[in-house]
Amino acid sequence: MLKKISIISLILVMAFISIQCKKKAAVAGVDVTVTFSEEKLSDNLITDVNYTWKTDSKFVKMGQDFNVFVHFWHNGNLLFSDDHIPAVETSKWEPEKEYAYTRRIYIPTFVDEFDPDFKGEETLKLSLGFFSPYDRSGKSKQEIIEKKLKVFPPPLDTPEIIYEEGWFDQEINPESFLKQWRWMGKTAKCIIDNPHRDALLVIKGGLNLESVKDQKVILKINDLTLDEFIPTESSFEKSYNIKKEMLGDGNEFHLTISTDKTFVPAENTPNSTDKRELGLQISFIYFR
Repeated sequence: MLKKISIISLILVMAFISIQCKKKAAVAGVDVTVTFSEEKLSDNLITDVNYTWKTDSKFVKMGQDFNVFVHFWHNGNLLFSDDHIPAVETSKWEPEKEYAYTRRIYIPTFVDEFDPDFKGEETLKLSLGFFSPYDRSGKSKQEIIEKKLKVFPPPLDTPEIIYEEGWFDQEINPESFLKQWRWMGKTAKCIIDNPHRDALLVIKGGLNLESVKDQKVILKINDLTLDEFIPTESSFEKSYNIKKEMLGDGNEFHLTISTDKTFVPAENTPNSTDKRELGLQISFIYFR
């Protein structure tokens, strides 16, 4: 009886090892290093990710181009991802070479400082590897690394953004490219804490090219024009390195977003009852 139990235990162990190996199938001769531009990661943070791939003498050239999956997990849930095509197609990789590139990610707000069990930091699990974009079975997935990342709450001086006037309620659609957004009218304003230092401003938005053509976007900080542009696609993302002198001496400053053209869905779209005067969709405003 004892012998039978030992044999069964051995079979279970071997099966477990087999499953684990399948789950983390490695690509021979390939390694990757992932670093971040920020020494200390927090949520509600934009940071650059540096990917450095290295191949050694054991690397065998790939017969096709693979995409890279980059998944960030929190408590077993996929919080966000950075799936992408590497800067050099994998079919062109050669032994004993290095392929490095940088991408920008946004770590969304997820740390709950008011949770009684919160210990000052959270852990994200980073899972990274290759997959074929043409394979829907998932069998092409090959994990290269898995590592844990410590994530802290944002610094106390992180500016707060208040959507003051000119905004409609937030809308959410997971199937949409923007995922979530606020429509604005012709002009909308935000009040933002002045950090009295240089900071990064990122604005991501969208517009209805079918209803409005050549729509201009005007961005102002207080009374100073930051930028004017006409998007050529249905979405846009703009980044600005803001000098502290532009923010003034007050404890707050105004960010104004305006456009020269608006539309009313009920007048443009069949069966629509939406009589709002709409200008732009603003999905994301980041200032830090």
